[in-house]
Amino acid sequence: MFYYVKGPVAHIAPYLAVIDCGGVGYACHTTANTLSYLKKGEVTKLYTCLLFDLYGFSTEEERSCFELLIGVSGVGPKAALSILSATSPEGLAMSIITGDEKALTVAQGIGKKIAQRIILELKDKLAKGQLGTSAGGEQYGGTGVTIIPENKSTEAAAALAVLGYSQAEIAVALK
Repeated sequence: MFYYVKGPVAHIAPYLAVIDCGGVGYACHTTANTLSYLKKGEVTKLYTCLLFDLYGFSTEEERSCFELLIGVSGVGPKAALSILSATSPEGLAMSIITGDEKALTVAQGIGKKIAQRIILELKDKLAKGQLGTSAGGEQYGGTGVTIIPENKSTEAAAALAVLGYSQAEIAVALK
């Protein structure tokens, strides 16, 4: 159990402060009241309460997908890790866009009902170009593409656009 963390404030977001402690950024969920006392770059001390485990990812896209998955009713950290171990963030986006529940059920512990719920709850976010945000507030994929699928090629092109691929790269991929 951590009693407190002390160090410079590395990042501030709604209900979140990242405290740099010896080169490790601790994301501390907090109140608006506490945030009002913090200034980026200033040393602060936050008293902590640790409730969950720490999860790490090699890319911001993978972390963003994990956060979206655990936001789906009935999907916990173990299930989200299982899905992201079975597919990439790009593969997950494609499965959601195309409604391919079988691609999701490949993951250990993911049944048809959970796969359908993931597709249902995340398809709208993906269609609005909101497949997650990084801590810096950057939109995942860097686009605000609205997907209105007409056929599989259109769906695939839209998925690649949401993931940040250029039109030239999409044209090559579709060939």
